Amino acid sequence: MCGICGWIDYRHDLGADEHARTLAAMNDTMSCRGPDQQGVWTGGPAALCHRRLAVIDIEGGRQPMSLDEGPDADLHIVYSGETYNFRELREQLAAAGHRFRTASDTEVVLRAHREWGRRDPREVARRLNGMFAYALWDARTQELVLVRDRLGIKPLYYYPTPHGVLFGSEPKAILANPEADRVVDAEGLRRALAFVSDMSNAVFRGMREVPPGCVVRVSRDGGVREERYWQLTDTGHTDDVDTTVHHVRELLEDTALRQLYADVPLCTLLSGGLDSSALTALAAKHVDGTVRSFAVDFVGYADNFVADDARGTPDTPYVHEVAEYVGTSHRDIVLRTEDMMDPAVRRATVHARDLPAGIGDMDSSLYLLFSAIRQESTVALSGESADEVFGGYRDFHDAETVAADTFPWLAGRMMNQDQSDPGLFDRAVWAQLDVPGFVDEQYRAALAEVPELTGPAADDPHERRMREICYLYLTRWLPILLDRKDRMSMAVGLEVRVPFCDHRLVEYVFGTPWSQKTFDGREKSLLRHATSDLLPESVVQRVKSPYPSTQDDGYEKSLRDQVAEIMARGDDAPVAPLVDREAVLARLDEGGGHEANSMGRRMQLERIIDLNTWIGDYDVELSL
Repeated sequence: MCGICGWIDYRHDLGADEHARTLAAMNDTMSCRGPDQQGVWTGGPAALCHRRLAVIDIEGGRQPMSLDEGPDADLHIVYSGETYNFRELREQLAAAGHRFRTASDTEVVLRAHREWGRRDPREVARRLNGMFAYALWDARTQELVLVRDRLGIKPLYYYPTPHGVLFGSEPKAILANPEADRVVDAEGLRRALAFVSDMSNAVFRGMREVPPGCVVRVSRDGGVREERYWQLTDTGHTDDVDTTVHHVRELLEDTALRQLYADVPLCTLLSGGLDSSALTALAAKHVDGTVRSFAVDFVGYADNFVADDARGTPDTPYVHEVAEYVGTSHRDIVLRTEDMMDPAVRRATVHARDLPAGIGDMDSSLYLLFSAIRQESTVALSGESADEVFGGYRDFHDAETVAADTFPWLAGRMMNQDQSDPGLFDRAVWAQLDVPGFVDEQYRAALAEVPELTGPAADDPHERRMREICYLYLTRWLPILLDRKDRMSMAVGLEVRVPFCDHRLVEYVFGTPWSQKTFDGREKSLLRHATSDLLPESVVQRVKSPYPSTQDDGYEKSLRDQVAEIMARGDDAPVAPLVDREAVLARLDEGGGHEANSMGRRMQLERIIDLNTWIGDYDVELSL
């Protein structure tokens, strides 16, 4: 895992001394992603920068990496992520005559482009199994290729300029170059405020994300163009239930084996739910020695837990039962409200995100959890994406939510947001942003992409709708969660792997009819039956419980105090032009209580703090 960034400018020799300071500034923004090593390569109009978190081949995997022999000595790469099938690809390349200098997956990817990708880099991307984002410069053709994994596990942004492009693992790397503006217009701000992934809009004006499953090619004459190498399709699933369950288990076993490979300490994230517990059990089955596991908890959370629509049980009892059953070396990371409300932690999470996410303790607690884990491990395995792949959220199973003519997480119990309600925003600003219009536009575009069903299920309206719901979660919600996981972990130099995002598993389960995904009348039927032999019965039968959020009334009070401090600054507060001051003060006068501390209302206050921090720290120029 690493951080990458770079600059292509066809007017200049970027190796000239006058550009060194800019390149260093860009690379320095990635230091948290790569605390172990750094490097910069320049050649004519190209500059590639790299910060390394050493995980595989500690000594040999230094970057930027170049091919330095033969007629194709002009290929240069900066790479972030992991290619889990690199050993198989290495054997194929060795058989074709390649001689390797290192044991790293980066060299395998680099040589794969020499062997298979000179005409079409997508031919290489299709062969890779993993989470990756990388940039390849071909000095012979003067072309830059940006490549991102199929599901967008690893981030990659780019910013076209009149004479080339800037790119980076995070927006902050691009913004460190004076050619990039820190302007956020109405289009960008509505993207920041809507919980819908849109790769064409990276909030800062002119900036985009490389879409998952795509390559971006930049050339002197051809400009910038995106090309897709992978997308979800209908697989014409014909396996019966027993065969499907068996194949899911085979894929999980193989994926776990691949993703347990590392030359540094590795652990699992354990929440006591089906997903993370199954993953931890698989890891324990295949690892030599004892697996380390970690869980997040809050002071007094389990003892004072109050069930609500989202969470019916606290995690801790199930976590401890799984740890004992599987035999992990387990540690709870217990957090205090004052730790999560520390302004320095807030700034760190907003800086890690590059955006005002507005989910407060669910970001800060994850950041603090990962900070503690990083003291003992460099790599962690996470159960992220199992709900999107297998249909685990309650909203998948609520008829009213499924029938809603919008994204299900906005209509259902997960968030239940009325996009037309300005909340604490200035009404004129909210009307100008037209967040409901943006959401509806994105929803219609997503529906148009959904692959049609084939076979007997094609005639079932419910099957067709559930295919749409699954597609929406995988392409418009999951990227938000993956980005959060990546940013909070890499902010402290921790690599988090997500085995349930293995594209073979995603393709196979996406192609199964909804009736199979719920064949036992419950959520995640395929995953439950594929892994039930590994887990205690209580966890096998446990109902989905989302990532925990503190229920401490002291958190809500501290939240109100910080918003009050922002309001006391009047027009000098960076967020002042966006909010309805009277509505905010009225909210603060309401006092506490369960309703005031509900997730939706609390998030409105969280967003004010995040926006104020983001606009101020990033020197954002609002152009509304």
